[in-house]
Amino acid sequence: MAGGSTQWQGRSVISKVVSLLDAFGPSTPELSLGELAGITGLPVSTTYRLASELVQWGGLERADRAGYRIGMRLWELGTLAPRGRTLRDVALPFMQDLYEATHENVHLAVREGVEALYVDTISGHGSVPTRSRRGGRLPLHATGVGKVLLAHAPPEVLAAVMNGGMRRYTPYTVVAPGHLRRALAEVRRNGVAYAREEMSLGSLSVAAPVVGTGGTVVAALAVVLDQGRGNLRRLAPAVRTAAISTSRALREQRLISPL
Repeated sequence: MAGGSTQWQGRSVISKVVSLLDAFGPSTPELSLGELAGITGLPVSTTYRLASELVQWGGLERADRAGYRIGMRLWELGTLAPRGRTLRDVALPFMQDLYEATHENVHLAVREGVEALYVDTISGHGSVPTRSRRGGRLPLHATGVGKVLLAHAPPEVLAAVMNGGMRRYTPYTVVAPGHLRRALAEVRRNGVAYAREEMSLGSLSVAAPVVGTGGTVVAALAVVLDQGRGNLRRLAPAVRTAAISTSRALREQRLISPL
C-alpha cells in the first residue's frame, strides 16, 4: 500500500471519506476492509479508522464476514435533497396512473452530468427486470430517459458523451455519433424517445420530457417493458400524457427550477 499512501498525501480527510463511500455501488454493495483499501488506494490503517468512524455516525454498517455496507444515515440525508424529493412528490401520482394503465415498469430520471439519475421507479411482479433502480445511474445514450435528457442538454454535454467513448451494451446500442445525432433530433421533433434493446436484450422503453418553469426539460418519464409484451408506439401517448401532466403540475406549483 506504499503507492496508495503516497497518492493520498496532502489530500483532505473529506476526500478520503468520499473515496470510501464512492467505492460502494450496485455491483459492490458490501466490501471487506481489504477491498475498501484496495479500491481507494488508502492504507489499511487509514481505511479502518475512517470506516470505524463512519460506522459510529451511521454512514456505514457492519456486514457479514467483517465487511461494510452503506448505512441508513446516508439514506436519510439523501431523502432531504430538495430537487429529487419535490420532483418525485409531484410526479408520483402520474407515475402511478401510468403504471395502472400499463402494468409495466415506470421510470423517472434527471440528468446528472453525463448520466441519467433515476429519481424513482415503479415495478410490478410481472414487469421485465431492468438495470435501473432508484438512486442508480445509467448512460444517456443507451436508455429512453437518457435520450430525452441528452436531446435537450447543452451542446457540451452531447460532446462529452460522444468524446467519452459510448459503450456498446448490446448489438443494438447506438454508438455511431451520426446515428445518435439523428435519433436526438427525432426526439426533439416528436417529443418521445425510443430505446429498443439498447441497454438490455429483450427490454424496450419509450420516454417523454418533463418540462419545468421557463420551458426547460428537467426530467424524463418512461415505460420499460419486455419486447414481446407491447407496441412502443401505442404506449407513447400514455407516456406523453403522464409527462405533460407532471410538467403542468410542476409549473403550477413552481417547485422545480431548471437544471
